[in-house]
Amino acid sequence: MESLRSTSCRRETALTVGNMRLTHFGHSCVLVELNGTTVLLDPGNFSHGFEGITGLDAILITHQHPDHVDLERLPALLQANPSAQLYADPMTASQLGERWTTTNAGDVFTVGGIQVTGVGGTHAVIHPELPTIDNTGYLLGTPENPAQLFHPGDSLFVPEQKVDVLAIPAAAPWSKISETVDFLRAVAPRAAFPIHQAIVAEQARGIFYGRLTEMADDATEFRTFAEETSVEI
Repeated sequence: MESLRSTSCRRETALTVGNMRLTHFGHSCVLVELNGTTVLLDPGNFSHGFEGITGLDAILITHQHPDHVDLERLPALLQANPSAQLYADPMTASQLGERWTTTNAGDVFTVGGIQVTGVGGTHAVIHPELPTIDNTGYLLGTPENPAQLFHPGDSLFVPEQKVDVLAIPAAAPWSKISETVDFLRAVAPRAAFPIHQAIVAEQARGIFYGRLTEMADDATEFRTFAEETSVEI
């Protein structure tokens, strides 16, 4: 959309699916443009290129970890988007202040032309001795097709809705490749692309991507996207 601008000299890879356009700003930060509405998810400190974006209708945060919400860059993003609706999981919303609306699993609300559904509710277990925190995954779509995109945050929760496109955490301290493959198979989306990959060296990411490509359900297309390219699937 013309109202969207970035101060970065380059924009990360964009993926167009039907009338939905996705732009990946690294790690778990994804921009969604659907039905004349723009939503940014998880602008964290491992992501880059979202600085200077304007014209956002909403910002969605899945959980409080800094690789999903960068507290240093967030104020400037909010200042540049004063009309954006702000949603986060309960713990994060309470920390960020009164402008933020709590999103629990099961909540359904509308942002412009996008219906948003909260799912899951808890972060994946990192270690049994560590406290469990909130994690709200987001389904974005329409009432007729509520899960055109699924961003799970740091969770392998499988929603009951049929997912069209899955942003899949490809690698994480709390997951094994076998668990990620089983999650991809259980969700069984039409297409999937990797997020949460910043924790893995670029030259090693093919280990994870290869397994997801080879072991996905036959009906699922797993795709990776080079920077500065647009792909239609």
